[in-house]
This record gives sequence, structure tokens and C-alpha cells, in this order.
Amino acid sequence: MTGAMLSNHLQNGMETAKLMWSRLPNNEDGDDDDVGFLKKNDGSSVESLDYEVIENYAYREEQAQRGKLYIGYYVGVKWFFALLIGIGTGLAAVLINISVENFAGWKYSLTFSIIQKSYVAGFIVYVLINLALVFSSVYIITQFAPAAAGSGIPEIKGYLNGIDTHGILFFRTLIGKIFGSIGSVGGGLALGKEGPLVHIGACIASLLGQGGSRKYHLSSRWLQVFKSDRDRRDLVTCGCAAGVAAAFRAPVGGVLFALEEVTSWWRSQLMWRVFFTSAIVAVVVRIAMGWCKSGNCGHFGFGGFIIWDISGGQEDYSFRELFPMAVIGVIGGLLGALFNQLTLFITRWRRNYLHKKGNRVKIIEVCLISVITSVISFGLPLFRNCSPCPEADASSGIECPNAPGVYGNYVNFYCGRDKEYNDLATIFFNTQDDAIRNLFSAKTIHEFSAKSLLTFLVMFYTLAVVTFGTAVPAGQFVPGIMIGSTYGRLVGMFVVNFYQKLNIEEGTYALLGAASFLGGSMRMTVSLCVIMVEITNNLKLLPLIMLVLLISKAVGDAFNEGLYEEQARLRGIPLLESRPKNQMRNMTAKEACGMQKVVYFPRTTKVADIVSILRSNSHNGFPVLDHSRSGETLVIGLVLRSHLLVLLHSKADFQHSPLPSDLRGRSLPIRHSLSEFVKPASSKGISIDDIHLSSDDLEMYIDLAPFVNPSPYVVPEDMSLTKVYNLFRQLGLRHVLVVPRASRVIGMITRKDLVIEDNEDSTTVELQSTSVRSLCSFTHICHIFLNFAYEDHVLL
Repeated sequence: MTGAMLSNHLQNGMETAKLMWSRLPNNEDGDDDDVGFLKKNDGSSVESLDYEVIENYAYREEQAQRGKLYIGYYVGVKWFFALLIGIGTGLAAVLINISVENFAGWKYSLTFSIIQKSYVAGFIVYVLINLALVFSSVYIITQFAPAAAGSGIPEIKGYLNGIDTHGILFFRTLIGKIFGSIGSVGGGLALGKEGPLVHIGACIASLLGQGGSRKYHLSSRWLQVFKSDRDRRDLVTCGCAAGVAAAFRAPVGGVLFALEEVTSWWRSQLMWRVFFTSAIVAVVVRIAMGWCKSGNCGHFGFGGFIIWDISGGQEDYSFRELFPMAVIGVIGGLLGALFNQLTLFITRWRRNYLHKKGNRVKIIEVCLISVITSVISFGLPLFRNCSPCPEADASSGIECPNAPGVYGNYVNFYCGRDKEYNDLATIFFNTQDDAIRNLFSAKTIHEFSAKSLLTFLVMFYTLAVVTFGTAVPAGQFVPGIMIGSTYGRLVGMFVVNFYQKLNIEEGTYALLGAASFLGGSMRMTVSLCVIMVEITNNLKLLPLIMLVLLISKAVGDAFNEGLYEEQARLRGIPLLESRPKNQMRNMTAKEACGMQKVVYFPRTTKVADIVSILRSNSHNGFPVLDHSRSGETLVIGLVLRSHLLVLLHSKADFQHSPLPSDLRGRSLPIRHSLSEFVKPASSKGISIDDIHLSSDDLEMYIDLAPFVNPSPYVVPEDMSLTKVYNLFRQLGLRHVLVVPRASRVIGMITRKDLVIEDNEDSTTVELQSTSVRSLCSFTHICHIFLNFAYEDHVLL
């Protein structure tokens, strides 16, 4: 009878497994986009953002109606949104940290209580808990928010560089990023939550900028103030800084990260708002942690605002120690460059082969990696002999031993005696934050053996490479710190044994190793230096951190680009780096255009011709031409594809006559507000397939003059491509018109012409701006002078 019952249970279990397998999502047809990637690698699936102000007729009319009161309100709303971004990002970070720490605490507490009776049962429970958390994460990503996979920093960097990747700032991406990070980090994978927090901050900022999410009925018209990509870009910049400030509790580091790593456009007003946002994040996190210290947050709340405090470590250093510290920088550059190359190779293989088999394969892949990670982290310490606890030192405040998953050094795991500890379990069978804290710890010389550190370095490095690029939210800051601090501590052990000095701390070298690996992989310098100082609370090590960062970055640059640049290129995001290529100096704007045929519209265009051109190509901008009284062809401006679609959709500007309207006489009625031409940030806007026109509509005409940007940026055909590149990137442009060499000069503007006092007569200002309006607006010229300090004059 017992055998029959066992057979029935086995059969029911198999049927349940088959049912669960059949319910797993699959995508055999390959219709859906690969998680975290674009459909094509040539950038054809991405779209540029319109950071340039389109000064068409509707814009000029709206600006003329606005006074100083509206400008004050506009600036005040920006600061209010910066406040909301800081509060929202801080709360999201607190939610993720509390959830991860509690899941990890419950997991290790339950496992430790079980292994007191049976290590096999404890191992099974440990694996199953990690598997459940990781499965929840990958299921959320594959079914609910595919754009939430990965760190999100390459996509956000592309957005601030002027490239819009569809889906990266959606509301469901925000939700998927938050709960997916809780599952992936809480499940013990070799990844961190710091990169996803940058993405979360950017999503919160973007949602506030567009007034919420209409799809999920969470929008408010009171928040729909900013209607341009330019304003949303500033908010997303604040969100990126807030994410770093929340992740590392490093507000100054967050500001510098946004400045150094992700933004292509920066100005003093934005600096103040970003700094304010990061300060708000610091306040929110501080208040939350103070509340949690009273025991309201379960296992969370015993840490401080400084994540890994090493202020009580090594006080000074000798000149002889600079050489091994430089060696750490070289090792960091080599291992960081190797990490970038390996992750690039594996991610490309995943994209081209593995992930094309569907979502079911993505889920199986992540679950398999979770099981392997759990087996390694639980199994390897079992093969390590325990070491006796060192003599108790009351001044150090360090106890020996401690239970697994408990804050502190010297973990007792699979040891035969009470006063013993397992050094490999101290870093492997632990949360990543606690493992890093143990590696950074001072007054713990000889806590770890070289064999254990080398074993952990090889295994965790391999796990980090394999885990990167899977269909879960994944940051690389904390894994990088883990890897770097391990080989840094190894070097520190050799330095201690070689120099035989009592004031050398292995934890100091672990910190330098962490900085060197991040510098060798991510190629950050200033922001990373400040972040490391803020999270360790040791300003004395600042010169050493600067040294290893400079060396590691120089070594890494000799082999490949940074991690985010490599991943952005793999995703088909055409980033414009800060410096143009050397070969551009020998090329002109005309040569860059090649033999491509320019698609343009006459001023008064037939509706049927507009529809035909929009269907036959995918261009986003079209020059508009007109003829002067003398018969000369003139470029009167540039019209955007999205604006043409709005005109076709509304049909309000259709006319029977092919004659142009009279703009100078101001006889044109205002049929459109500026908000109608704004493309929604959470969708692709109107498509040509969404427009339905009758045969009578197709025979009508549209006068495009009121809707063109009359002052697009124009360059002569023989301008060097280097100057065009600098103009394009530093001004955040989407289009630049290339024209023949100008035949005459109507004026010249120098720096003093742009200095206008507040009490200057408005008529004088109007005269000055009118004299240059034929080519570009007064504001455009100011931007040129501000962004190109080497330009002393502009010809008109």
C-alpha cells in the first residue's frame, strides 16, 4: 500500500511538472523583441530625440503670450519635480533594500536552523528559496517588462545622448525593474541593484515629466507641464543622479556620475537641480534608516549611512607601498578589460542564438544559473577546512564566530568546533554587502587564506560574466567591487608578509582593488573616486584611489572601450562620444552626406504627395523650399515627420488653393497649440497607418510655412566633419542642413553683441534678434557661443 501511495504521489508530481512546463511562456515564432535589445543592430529601430527647440509659428505665438509670471512658474515647477524625483527614487531604493535584506535574512536564518540538523535538507531549502526568487524576477521581465532587463544604464546614456529606445521609460518598466531587482538580488545571483536604481530614477523622472501614465490611468493634467524632449532630458538627468545617490548613499557621487558618465549636455542651472535632487535622496534614505533602526523593518536597519566604513583602518602609507598599489591598478585594468570582452562575446552569442528560441529558454537559462550559483556558494565552503578563531580583541569590536547571513566576520559553517570559522563561507555563503564589508574590514589580518580568496575570485568572476546579459535586472557595481576587493586583499596579504609592518591593513588594499576593477571595466574616474570615498568614510585614501583609477583606466583603454559603451553598441544605440574620430578631420560635411538624395517638400504641398513621401521612406526631417520673387530657390526651414502626421490627422489645415498663406500680415488663424505637436514620451506617437484620408482629402493642399522650424542649424558644404560632429553633439541636434557656400554676408555677431543687460530697451533687443532671424534665432547663436568657446564671431 505504501508503494502504491508513493507511485500515486510520483505520478501526480510528474503531471504537475508537465502542467507547469506547458504554462511557461514560449516564443517560438520570434515575434517579440529580444529582452533588453533592439531588433536590429544598425540602429534602425531607434529614433533620435528632438532636443532642439522647434521655433515654428505655434511656438512663437505661444512664447509671445507668456510673461515673467509664467517663466517663474515654469522654473518653480522644475524645482518641485526635482523634489518629487528625489523622494520617489529614495523611497524606491528603501523598498528594494528592505525587501532584499529581509529575503536574505529569512533565507539564511531558515537555512542555518535547518543545517543544525541536516546539511542536505538545508542545501535543498537554500537552493529552492533562491530559485523561487530568481524565477519571480525572470518571469516578471519576460512577461511584463522586457525593457527592464539588464542595468539600463546604456539605454539611459543613449537617451541623454539623444537616442530614444522604445520602452525603456514606461511605467511597466519601472515596476518590473523594482520587483525584478528584488528577486534577482535577493536570489543571490552575481549581480547588484545599483545599476537598476539608476534606471528606476530615470523612469520616475520621465513619468513625472509626461504627467504620469495614461495607459494605467495614473496621469494628472496638473503634472503635464513639460512638453519637449529638452525638458524631459533635464528631469531624466536628475533621476540618474538620484539613482546613484540612493544606491550608494553618495549624493555628491551621484551628481558627478550624471556629469561624467551619462550626460552629453550640462549647464549650471541643471547642476543646481541635480544637486538638490541628490540631497533630497540622502535625506529620505537617512530618515528611512533612522526609522528602521528601531526594529520596524525586520532584518534591515542595522547598517549606517556609510555602507562600508573603514575609517578605523590604515592611517598612512609609505612610499614603498605605491608599487604594489600600482600593480593593483594594472590588474584592475587587465581584468576589467577582459570582463568587458567576455561579457560582450557571451551577450552577442545569447542574442544571436540562445534567446531567439523564446522566453521559455530565457527562463530556463536564468533558473539554471541560479541553481549553479547556489550550489557553488553552499557547496564550496564545505570542502574548506575551518580555522580557529583569533584571540579576542575588545578594541576591534569583532566577534568570532558568527552564524551565516549575520552581520559580521568569521562565519561558522560546517565546522566541528564552536570557536572555529570558515573563511570561504564568510564571503561566499553571505549577502554581497556583508561579504564586501568583511573584505574591507580592518584589524582582521590573516582572516582569509590566499587559497580561499583565489578560489572565490575565479568562481565569482566566472559567475558574474555568465550572469551578465540574462533576462533579469542586473547591475555591475557590486559584483565589480566584490571581484576587485578579492584580488586587492590578496595583494595586501603579500604586502603584509613582505614588508612585515604592523600598520598595513589588508582591507585598504581590498578597497583599492575594488576601485581599480570598476575603473578598468566602467572607465569612470572622478565620480567613482568620490563614490568610493563616500561609501567608505576614509578621505585619507583619496590619493591612492585616484592613483589606481588612473592606472586601471589607462590600461583598460589600451584594449577596449568601457562596459556601457560596448553594451550600447551591441544594442544598436549610436552614441556620439565626447571626441570625434581622427579621420573626421580630413572629411567635409558634403562627403559625409555621400550621394544620398535629399527628400524635400515645396512650401505648398499636395496632401497626396505628403502621404506618398511619408510611406516611401522613414526620414524624420524634411527641408521645405520656396521660390523668391526673383525665382531663386530658398530653404525656408525644416519640418518634422511627427508634425506632418499631426497635420494629416487633424485635417484642419487642408486648403483647396495651392497658394501660400500670408504670415506677415498675421492673418493665419491659430488652429494648433504647441502641445499637439509633442510626441508622447511613453509611445511612438501617430503612425502613417493610423491616418485615414478620403480621395477628396488627398487632392487638397497644405501650406507648410507656419509649421516649419525657420531657423534650423545650417553648415556649409566644405565645413570639416569634426566641427559638424562637435556642433551636433554639444547642442543635442537631430538634423543639420548642408548648404553651398554662402554668396554674401549680411552681418557679423561677436561676443559683445550677445551681452544684453536686464534694463536694456526691449526695442533694441528686438532689432538685434530680427537682424539675425533669417538664418537662425538669437537663442541658437547664444548656444553656439556658450558651447564653443573657441568661436569669437559668427558670420550672417
